Amino acid sequence: MRSDAILNDAARGSSDPRQRRPIPAWVATTALLLPTYGWLTLAVLLPLLTMFVFSFMSATPMGKTPIVFTLKHYRAFIDQPYLINIAWTSLVIGFWTTLLCAVFGFLAAVALARATVGRMRETLLVLLLLPFWTNGLVRVFSWTMVLRENGFLDGVVDMVLPDIGSISFLYTRYAVVLGLVHGYLPYMILTCYIALSTIDDAIIEAAASLGARWWTILLRILLPLAAPGLISGAVLTFVPVIGSFMEPRILGGKVGVTMGTVIEDQFTQAFNWPLGAALSFTLLAVVLAIFATFSGVLRRGTTA
Repeated sequence: MRSDAILNDAARGSSDPRQRRPIPAWVATTALLLPTYGWLTLAVLLPLLTMFVFSFMSATPMGKTPIVFTLKHYRAFIDQPYLINIAWTSLVIGFWTTLLCAVFGFLAAVALARATVGRMRETLLVLLLLPFWTNGLVRVFSWTMVLRENGFLDGVVDMVLPDIGSISFLYTRYAVVLGLVHGYLPYMILTCYIALSTIDDAIIEAAASLGARWWTILLRILLPLAAPGLISGAVLTFVPVIGSFMEPRILGGKVGVTMGTVIEDQFTQAFNWPLGAALSFTLLAVVLAIFATFSGVLRRGTTA
C-alpha cells in the first residue's frame, strides 16, 4: 500500500504543470534562427553595408586620398553614356538566355516528369545536376575548345560537310549566350519539374479521354499549371545572368563587355571601388525591381 501511494504521488508530481515549465515558443524560434541569421549578417549584410558606404566615397578608402562623400558615382550613366549601351547589352543577353532556358528547360522538365519513372527519372535528375559538380571556370573553358576555330565543332562539321569551312563563333554574343544557357539551364529544369510533379495525373487523363491532342495538353493544361515554376526559374536565371562576368569575358572576348565585366574591372584593374560599388547597387536596384514585378505574377499564379 505504501509503495502504491509513493507511485501515485510521483505520478501526480510529474503531471504537475508547475514542474514542467515548457520553453516559450519565441525562445525556441530565436535559438533555431540565430545561427543562420548571424552567419548571413556577417557574410552578407555587413559586406553589403560596407560596399554601400564605399559607393558614396570620392576615392578608395585604402589609399591616401582625402575621402569626401558624394553622389557622383551614381550619375555614371549620365556622365558616361556608353554605360547605357553596356547595360542594354546585359539585358539583351539576359533576355535571350532566359528565353532559351525557359523553352528547353520546360520541355525537358515535361519529359522528365511525364515520360520517366523510377530509377530512370532519378538517373536523369543526377545527369541534370552534373554541371553543378564541376567548376564553372572549367565548364566555360571547355566551351572554348568546342567553339574555337578548328575545334571540336569544326571537326564534326568537317566530317559531315567537308566543303563548308569553319563555323566557329567563339568570341561572339552567341557564344556568350550558349555558355550562360549551359550554366543556368538546370535551375529552370528543376523549378519546372517541381511544379509539374504536383499536377494531378487525373487532369491529364481526363483531357486525353476527351480527345485532347498532346500539344493541347501541353499548351492549355501543363503550361498554365506550371507557370509559377516557370516564372521562378526565369527569375533565378535572369537575375544572375545580367551580372555575370566569367562567361562574357572568356567566350565573348572584345564583344563580351557587360555590366558584370565593367564592375569587375573597377574592383580588380581600375581599383575604383566606389564606382564599382555604385554600379553594383544600381544593378541590385534593377534586380529588386524585377523581383517586385514578378512577385505579383507569382502570387496570382499560385492562387489561381
